[in-house]
Amino acid sequence: MINFIQGNCLEKLKEIPVNSIDCVISSPPYFGLRDYGTEPQIIGGNKDCKHEWNTFIKHGNSWGIPNKNIDGAFQTKKTNHSFVKNQEQKRCTKCNAWVGQIGLEPTYKEYINNTLKVFETFRPKLKEYATIWWNVGDSYHNFRPTNNKQRLYKHPAYPQQSISGNRQDLPTESLKRNQRYDDIKEKDLMMIPNRVAIALQENGWYIRSEIIWHKPNPMPESIKDRPTSCHEKIWLITKNKKYYYDYESIKEPAKDWGKRDRKIGSAFVDGTPGRSKQSGGKDCNFATKGRNKRNVWTITTKPCREAHFATFPMDLIEPCVLAGCKEGGTILDPFGGAGTTGLVAHKHNRNAILIELNPKYIDIAKKRFEKIFGSLL
Repeated sequence: MINFIQGNCLEKLKEIPVNSIDCVISSPPYFGLRDYGTEPQIIGGNKDCKHEWNTFIKHGNSWGIPNKNIDGAFQTKKTNHSFVKNQEQKRCTKCNAWVGQIGLEPTYKEYINNTLKVFETFRPKLKEYATIWWNVGDSYHNFRPTNNKQRLYKHPAYPQQSISGNRQDLPTESLKRNQRYDDIKEKDLMMIPNRVAIALQENGWYIRSEIIWHKPNPMPESIKDRPTSCHEKIWLITKNKKYYYDYESIKEPAKDWGKRDRKIGSAFVDGTPGRSKQSGGKDCNFATKGRNKRNVWTITTKPCREAHFATFPMDLIEPCVLAGCKEGGTILDPFGGAGTTGLVAHKHNRNAILIELNPKYIDIAKKRFEKIFGSLL
């Protein structure tokens, strides 16, 4: 069974029964990279506060022209909302509540704090042996100033930050445009996946594996001073020391070791199982049984015409589903997107709860289910 829930995951997660989730598989919005066209949400602060909003501009890091302003969030001409533009955001001067989209926070520290909030919200919903597979992409602190010579913006929280199209018009102290994220300099790799993992670890979660998703067909980058990025990270995270993990279901084919001397502990001679010193003299038949899955997964990205280009490849989700959730169990994706987690879950006889803020993506997910399985489940 697949359950689609439309709304803010921080609120909708509260409606899920306690101790009902076997596994979480998700790819949240990456920091500062995508505008998914969702309505701005009030995050943090005090619910009972009579907010007094301080409005400011969150500057984008890509090119293009905004299309129109909808409820304070600029939408782009691109139908997939792929590029981040300048956005109007709000901050409550009383309780520090923020209005915007997760992934487009004013600072990376707030992005990490919001990630911690999501984890703490679904923590009581997880069974004791649950696993979490969390895909996080990285980004660079690349900053492009506006071409408007009359526009000079200084965020009150970052007095050293300045934006202008003509440096000659500005005083010397306003030229430090590389202070937008405090300790991260312009052109720095922001190390977001690692910062998220460390923050979760310090918050009591177990970081069990750093999985590298190697992309043989990465997105081209017009850069000449560093290698092109061709990988992302998936963190295997658990609530407790002991957890469900079916390593047998995702074993990789093992190669025959060929001719080797049994006296030095080889497992194979001429492709025949032998006895090794490491195994205590027991028969070793790794070639037929397979080997433990490695933590580098080479999987090509696959476009989804109906959805944004950040869609999970189904091949990437499959080992997470098989190893992380038993048959008949329930998988949660708090950032459901185009429904890939649900598709793979159903394919392998698992249930899924998909929470998605943007109703357009829920429609896309339902259409994908109808196309692949013939009916909406």
